[in-house]
Amino acid sequence: MPDAEIIPLGTRGRPGRGSGTRRPSSAARDLARGARRTPGADAGGPGPDDGGPAVGPAPTPRGVPKVGATPAAPALARPGGTVREPREGIPAADWAAAIAQGAREVLGEQWEPRLAGMLATVRRRLTGDYAIDEYGFDAELTRHLLFAVLRPLAERWFRIEVRGLENIPTEGGALVVSNHSGTIPVDGLMTMFSVHEHTGRYLRPLGADLVFRTPVVAGVARKMGATLACSEDAERMLRDGELVGVWPEGFKGIGKPYSERYKLQRFGRGGFVSAALRTGVPVVPVSVVGAEEIYPLVGNVPSLARLLGLPYVPITPLFPLLGPLGLVPLPSKWLIEFGEPIRTDTLAGDAADGADAADDPMLVLTVTDQVRETIQQTLYALLMERPSVFG
Repeated sequence: MPDAEIIPLGTRGRPGRGSGTRRPSSAARDLARGARRTPGADAGGPGPDDGGPAVGPAPTPRGVPKVGATPAAPALARPGGTVREPREGIPAADWAAAIAQGAREVLGEQWEPRLAGMLATVRRRLTGDYAIDEYGFDAELTRHLLFAVLRPLAERWFRIEVRGLENIPTEGGALVVSNHSGTIPVDGLMTMFSVHEHTGRYLRPLGADLVFRTPVVAGVARKMGATLACSEDAERMLRDGELVGVWPEGFKGIGKPYSERYKLQRFGRGGFVSAALRTGVPVVPVSVVGAEEIYPLVGNVPSLARLLGLPYVPITPLFPLLGPLGLVPLPSKWLIEFGEPIRTDTLAGDAADGADAADDPMLVLTVTDQVRETIQQTLYALLMERPSVFG
C-alpha cells in the first residue's frame, strides 16, 4: 500500500499550506500558553528543532521548585474542585495605623482620652446615669456630643481665632450680647463652643419662639442649654449665676442679604438690657466676623416661606443648585472678640434690684445703643485686620 500523504498541521486538511519545517510559526508561538521562547528564534537563527544548540536553562521537571526561587503561596481549593489563588490583604497593623491617623486628624492629638470619654458617656446614657437641670439642659451630652462635633469644624474648617477672653467673668452671671448672621445660626453654636473651650463655662442661649415650635429642634435645643427668649427665664438664670447669650438681631440678622453684611440690624426694644439692669450683671458685647460668608444669601422665596411658616427660604450661590452639597458651609476665616464688660450695677443706682433703672426707657435705650455701637465698631476693626475672607 502506498504511503499516505502527510499534511502539515495548520493547513485545515489542505496540503501546501504549512511552513514545511518542524519549527512552529510565530502565530503558533504567540498562542502557545506558557511557551518559552529561545533567543534567536524570532531572528531566524537555528533553534533546537532545527538542529541548533539549545539556549537557556534546561526545563525544570514539573513539581520540582527552581533553585533560588521564592516558594509561591499555596493555592486554596474551592468546594467544586477548582483552585483559587490566594490574595494578599491589608495587614491589621496598617488598618490600625490608618484608623489612629484619622482619629488624630478629627479629634486632635488627644484623641484617645476624648474617644474614651465619648464611649463612657454613651455607656452612662444607656444606663440612665446622667442629670439635667430644671430647664432641660444636659451638660454631659453637650460637652461630649455637641462640642465634640463642633471642635473639628471650629479648629480646622473655620480656624476660629478668639480674643478678649479675659472679659468673660470666671464666675457669676453675665449677659453675652452678639451680632447675628450666616443664614443658619451657626455663629451661635460657635460662640457657645468657644466660650466653653477656653473658659470651661457654658453659654446658655435664648432662643426664638420658632425654635421651640419645631418638633425635633425644640428637644435638641433644650438639651443643649437653650431656653425661650423671655424676661422671666433670662432673669432667673442670671440670678443663678449663669452666662446667658442673646442675639438681639434675631431672624433679621441671619436672614439679611449678603449685600448688607456686617451691618447690624435693629436691636429690638432692649429687653436684654432690662434683664441685665434688674439683676445687676455685666453686659459683654461680642463681635463675630466670618459667619456672613459661610452661606452668602443672594435671594429669598417669600411665598414658600409663608407656606412653610418660616421667616425666609434662603437662596445661596450653592443652594438649592447643588442640592444637599450646597448645605456645606464655605471655609471662611472667623474672628470672635469679646469686648470690655458694661457694668449695670452702677447704673441701677440705689435700687436693690435695679427695678427702677430697668423701667427707665431712656436709660434702657441708651445702654442698648451703647452695646450696639460697640459691636458695630469692633466688626469694622476686625474686618480691617482680616487679610481675606478665606485667609
